[in-house]
Amino acid sequence: MGLLTALRAVRCSLSPLSASKSWLSTKAPPPGDQNILLMGAPGAGKTTVGRIVAHRLGLPAVDVDDDILETIWKMPVAAKLAAVGGERFLEEEGQALCNFSASGCVVSLTGSNPLHAAAMRRLKESGLVVYLDVDGEDVMQRLARMKVNRIVGQEAGASMRDILRYRKQFYERWLDVRVLCGRGVTVEEVAEKVLKAVERYRNRAAETFVSTRSDGAASSNQETHFSDVVIEGLATDGGLYVPRSGFPNMDAGEWLRLVDMSYPERALMLLEQCIHPLDVSALHLRTMIFKAYGSNFSSEAVAPVKHLVRNQYVQELFHGPTASFKDLALQLMPQLFAHCLPQMCNYLVLVATSGDTGGAVLSGFGSLGGTDVHRTGVLVFFPEEGVSETQKLQMTSYREGNAQAVSVLSDFDFCQRSIKRMFGESGLTGHLAVEYSTVLSTANSINWARLLPQVVYHSSAYLDLCRDGVIKFGEPIDVCIPSGNFGNAMSALYAKQMGVPIRKVICASNHNRVVADFLATGEYDLRGRPLMPSHSPAIDILKSSNLERFIHHASDRDGRLVRELFARLDRQQHFQVAEPLLGRMQREVAAGWCSEGDCLAAIQSVHAQTGYLMDTHTAVAKVVADRLQDGSCPVVLCSTAHYGKFAPAVFKALQIQNIPEDPVEQLRRLGSTATAPEVHRGVMKCLEERGGRAHTVCQADYGALVEEVESMIQDSFLKVM
Repeated sequence: MGLLTALRAVRCSLSPLSASKSWLSTKAPPPGDQNILLMGAPGAGKTTVGRIVAHRLGLPAVDVDDDILETIWKMPVAAKLAAVGGERFLEEEGQALCNFSASGCVVSLTGSNPLHAAAMRRLKESGLVVYLDVDGEDVMQRLARMKVNRIVGQEAGASMRDILRYRKQFYERWLDVRVLCGRGVTVEEVAEKVLKAVERYRNRAAETFVSTRSDGAASSNQETHFSDVVIEGLATDGGLYVPRSGFPNMDAGEWLRLVDMSYPERALMLLEQCIHPLDVSALHLRTMIFKAYGSNFSSEAVAPVKHLVRNQYVQELFHGPTASFKDLALQLMPQLFAHCLPQMCNYLVLVATSGDTGGAVLSGFGSLGGTDVHRTGVLVFFPEEGVSETQKLQMTSYREGNAQAVSVLSDFDFCQRSIKRMFGESGLTGHLAVEYSTVLSTANSINWARLLPQVVYHSSAYLDLCRDGVIKFGEPIDVCIPSGNFGNAMSALYAKQMGVPIRKVICASNHNRVVADFLATGEYDLRGRPLMPSHSPAIDILKSSNLERFIHHASDRDGRLVRELFARLDRQQHFQVAEPLLGRMQREVAAGWCSEGDCLAAIQSVHAQTGYLMDTHTAVAKVVADRLQDGSCPVVLCSTAHYGKFAPAVFKALQIQNIPEDPVEQLRRLGSTATAPEVHRGVMKCLEERGGRAHTVCQADYGALVEEVESMIQDSFLKVM
């Protein structure tokens, strides 16, 4: 049954309070008779919007001011406020609502109802709270037209803006669904947004996920929700999860509301659009986001954008605890994981890392509290010779909870391939489930909850440029991203799908240029191709997992094609895409590569011109942007790591002699040569506290990695007898 049909079937009970008010009831509504409760600031248009929504749905409209309070008090609400004062008014208003029940109605709350906790708990039991998040200037103009000069709680000396700003925290506390309204929207447009928001809430089945390798029709009866994909990580057919219906698209007015917001506020607005509230409620999501992006970041801006040279801007994604862009996802993803965690079993999160993911995963899961941390283990595999010494220290010095990092005498591709193989072996996963009540999951970017938060910082970069007057909303930018596993690039494409005017995503590779070659020729060829060490080890990757999501996206979600291509890659280490598909990919993504010498030269050149010190990965992006970007619009370089994590290469780039042996002194020396950015406190702390703890080194053998998994489970969880 559709929402409209269901709501029209509602029958409202008769109240003993007033025979003329057929919507009133003294009893709680039966299941299915939920109200739609419109909440928002005075002047948000709740009454008019409520009438329009009620008319469209064929439901009774209830205005709390007119139909409840004035009926009970026998006087206008303004007169009551003047007679008893703000504090007494709130209490009497709340008490009136505690004695009120209705079912199957559209109820327009007063602007002050959310300030009374008991009343709001009572109201939430009766239905869905829809927050009309209307632009503050629109609210002020409407209040002026209504000649409202005082509202509840506004004492002498307090401005209307101040009290409205104060009230916002209460609206955030009680909402189920937000209706974000751009400046200048009409009440009719707000009403339409409300109808869509309610439909979305009721129709959770419309926000399911499919595998990149699935045939749409074949899996149409299987509902896989956000809370499922967070835990499962990899689809059962070996594919990657993507939203069945794609990303929501926000209009320009909604985006403009985000321009003056903080990073956590932007994250909340965007992720509410992408995560169904029945998977993660708005209040829980808000709590997680503000924990994720707080004092653990060394910059209050979280991911600031700074001018570099000419039309180039750098987005600093290294201000998190481990000085890597991975922190932007992995300070949030573990909280989402814990929230969605089923109660019946333990989970072991397996991670393959080329350097940055490992430390970020350990930091993110280590910040979890409560009982969830005891049911979750983390095992990180990293190449022994394929990460920087600082990256290795960040992983091997971690000492919290059920977490461990193990190095492998091979490369990242072997580690990632082994983990995917474990997920695909039913004998192994069945053994772990039966013997230890443990299920495997992953926190690599193959996990949707790892990729999704990265959409936020690409969106935020564009909004920062709008805020700073570099561009007007709607004008294009390019984004240049050092690319290995293609997750960062894919998240930029998803930001574009949401409505960010990104003209081109530019993928920058080092001399392991498999992605650049593929996007130039359409041929993905790993045959006889060795992985070569580089100064930018985080992108030393040949088998790029998230390229699967890109091909799925560019091929108009052709799961059969994706399945055939990646099966061929597994068997033959090679595939070729057709010319039309290659053309579609090239229209969205450009790609180039950078030699080791050019990487170091870029670090030296930018430092000499500006005093700014880039890390090696940012330098790769700079070189490729210089070659491929035409200068007709701004380009944002994703600075994915702090220079302190790759000190030896940066010293080499700057041609500094007499390098200190002590890594702490190395970092201080580099910091003293740079006007920006500052020395990263997390990297410095790691170096100062280094030493003493040996780590396990594993042979490049799949069976040996499986043994490490089972050993980790035995050490972390009680064996099921």
